[in-house]
Amino acid sequence: MLRVIMRATMKHAEILVIGQGAAGLCAAISAKEAADEAAVPVKVTLVDAQSDQQCGGNTRWSPSNIRLKVDHQVEPGFVNAMLEQSGGRAEAAYFEQIASQSVELVKWLESMGVQFQSPPYYLARGPARIQPIGGGASLLKHLTARAVELGVQLVHELRMTDLQVEAGRVVGMSGRTPDQTVVALHADAVVLGCGGFEGNARMLAEHLGQAAAGFRLISPGTAHNDGAGMLAALAIGAQTAGDFSGAHAEPIDARSQQSAPVVLIYPYGVVVNALGQRFFDEGAGLMHETWEQFAHDMQFNCPGGTAYVITDASLRDIPDYQRAIRSEQPPIEASSLEEMAGLLGLPQDTLLQTVKTFNAACPPSSQGFDATVTDGLACYPANQPPKTNWALALQRPPFLAWPLVGALVYTLGGLKTDLHARVLGPQGPITGLYAAGEITGHFYGLAPNSVAMLRALIYGRIAGRRAFEDLEESKMS
Repeated sequence: MLRVIMRATMKHAEILVIGQGAAGLCAAISAKEAADEAAVPVKVTLVDAQSDQQCGGNTRWSPSNIRLKVDHQVEPGFVNAMLEQSGGRAEAAYFEQIASQSVELVKWLESMGVQFQSPPYYLARGPARIQPIGGGASLLKHLTARAVELGVQLVHELRMTDLQVEAGRVVGMSGRTPDQTVVALHADAVVLGCGGFEGNARMLAEHLGQAAAGFRLISPGTAHNDGAGMLAALAIGAQTAGDFSGAHAEPIDARSQQSAPVVLIYPYGVVVNALGQRFFDEGAGLMHETWEQFAHDMQFNCPGGTAYVITDASLRDIPDYQRAIRSEQPPIEASSLEEMAGLLGLPQDTLLQTVKTFNAACPPSSQGFDATVTDGLACYPANQPPKTNWALALQRPPFLAWPLVGALVYTLGGLKTDLHARVLGPQGPITGLYAAGEITGHFYGLAPNSVAMLRALIYGRIAGRRAFEDLEESKMS
């Protein structure tokens, strides 16, 4: 027998926040802070489908890179870069608001004890970024402590199934506990911060194609983002935004079972599929400009969804090359390409011909090679894709290799929201419903580098405060 638990009376305003990741925690904290500033009694409840040890979705496992300079402002041209990245489909005002609130956001987080550092960006010179010391796990720790301090009620192991609506207004949610008990929580406003649908194989197959259902996930927390909040909002008429056929993915070591074991030295060698053939331009751009397409190519176009990056000993001449390898597994090492073919299980003749043709097309000298920038060292092997940067012949043993697969990080399509983080329906904002983070759209084409966490934090904060302010305004109308 399923049991329904409902609150009988509402003594004061209540705000429900779904998802204890970065967006949800920021929403819960900002709602409670706004209420306390106004001396208005508001109950804020934060719900997560996982236990208190597993909650937080992607945030718990993420390095939480944030695309800001050391002065906590975005780089010049940030908004234009976002528009260009999206092929002109993104909303400029959405990113302008991120830019305008970045400095205040960091001050707010630092007031809760979050400390930041400027980490080295793998090998390439990527966009300026900062990172909370201790990554997402530390961020969760500090934000959760602040939420508890403010009196936010934490509810774990309650998976959202539906939004409750009365007279066109969202008035709560329904969910299930692990033992299938049905729980209905009523509220005056609901904020959704419970991630995308990367953990939902059916939705992945529907929107990205059948092969997407077999994507490896970048972390254990990624599987918890099952699209439940998005589906509940769509069921009551929420509109969508963002690229539902897109998802951010990264190349990882196929042997590793750790979280995010990325291998990002592929621009400095050759990548072959299970047939021993090159299939893309490893040097088409800086790592963060190519890793997503590379990961998708492996998942959708490579036999078995696997590829192999092969370098020679010159990789070890690159200063700090280990920064670009987060796998705990050592490289597969061979004294010859013939031996490497055997170790990888690749057809020897094809691999040898692939590398021979590639080597013959490479510049005769490595002069000008620079792993940190697009150096212009190019080659155009016959009947192979070009390599437009870092084209060095593979000829110095030992040869090194890593088997790679694509790993899904987050989906790009989501709910349509306005600049106040209100979820939009056909006639405008759906009263009482807000959303922030990966559950929302706004990203198109390729995921903008180190922006996902930044927008989750900023729009999570906006969502919570706006939910409270709208409740106060409704009292006076």
